[in-house]
Amino acid sequence: MVIVEGHQAIPEIQNAIVTSGTFDGVHFGHQKILKKIVKTAKELNGKSVVLTFWPHPRFVLFPEEKTLKLLSTFEEKAQLLEEVGIDYLVKVEFTKAFSQLSSESFIQNMLVEKLKTKKLIIGYDHRFGKNRSGSFEYLKENSDRFGFEVEEIPRQDIDDVGVSSTKIRQALFHGEVDLAAEFLGRLYSIQGTVVEGKQIGSKLGFPTANISVAEDFKLIPKDGAYAVRARVNNQWHKGMLNVGIRPTVGGLHRVIETHLFDFDEQIYNQPIQIEFVKYLRDEQKFDSLEHLKIQLQKDKNEALRTLSFVSS
Repeated sequence: MVIVEGHQAIPEIQNAIVTSGTFDGVHFGHQKILKKIVKTAKELNGKSVVLTFWPHPRFVLFPEEKTLKLLSTFEEKAQLLEEVGIDYLVKVEFTKAFSQLSSESFIQNMLVEKLKTKKLIIGYDHRFGKNRSGSFEYLKENSDRFGFEVEEIPRQDIDDVGVSSTKIRQALFHGEVDLAAEFLGRLYSIQGTVVEGKQIGSKLGFPTANISVAEDFKLIPKDGAYAVRARVNNQWHKGMLNVGIRPTVGGLHRVIETHLFDFDEQIYNQPIQIEFVKYLRDEQKFDSLEHLKIQLQKDKNEALRTLSFVSS
């Protein structure tokens, strides 16, 4: 897949079959549209093109809001789109000035002049341009003038999937990572870097890798303990993970730390990917480190039972 940085850099694309949107998480609902454009591109001897906007429009239009968390970074989204089979990903910088672009200007500048779109495929309620004025009906009425076909994925087709980014976010906020996985079609994951911690886990016999996630907008599931898979140095390992402030040791800040089973390598400053398999329990404050150690062994036993059904 070719990633195009900005609409000004769009190359000449033969028979561009296009869709546009934020596609956060690239979930089953998104995949319905994406697979359609990949299939259509092959049928018309063309190329599938996704126009996506970055930063997320809400970050630009409502900067005072800090509540929106995303299911995927741009890099994660790009990887997922490539796995679906998309040929070109056009990364359009979303700015306040861009948000003022009328639907007519967006269509003429982006779809007609830059992409020379052969066919546009959109979801049933997709709109674009200033005040979201560009609708399927508007496109349909003016398709001859614009010079490309337009197709809308029926509402029934998308509603049947019963998936939305909002539903997935809510599931993760409640620790329902298994439900999120059903909606996504894969385990929910985060990526970060291993950083040095206070070595408390090592003293308890459960050494942990503390994980720093660079993007503060990336959604981290509900505080608590999880059974997880972790990829380090291109190898998968089973383990358990805790998200929270660690009240037993007087923690004040939210941290992410994972204990990998049968693992004793030095991995400070190494990238790590975590996939959440199952929520084990709420974070809690124990009377002593000994009681915490007993609970950690219970967590490990439960995680091992859960992960026995998951391939490494």
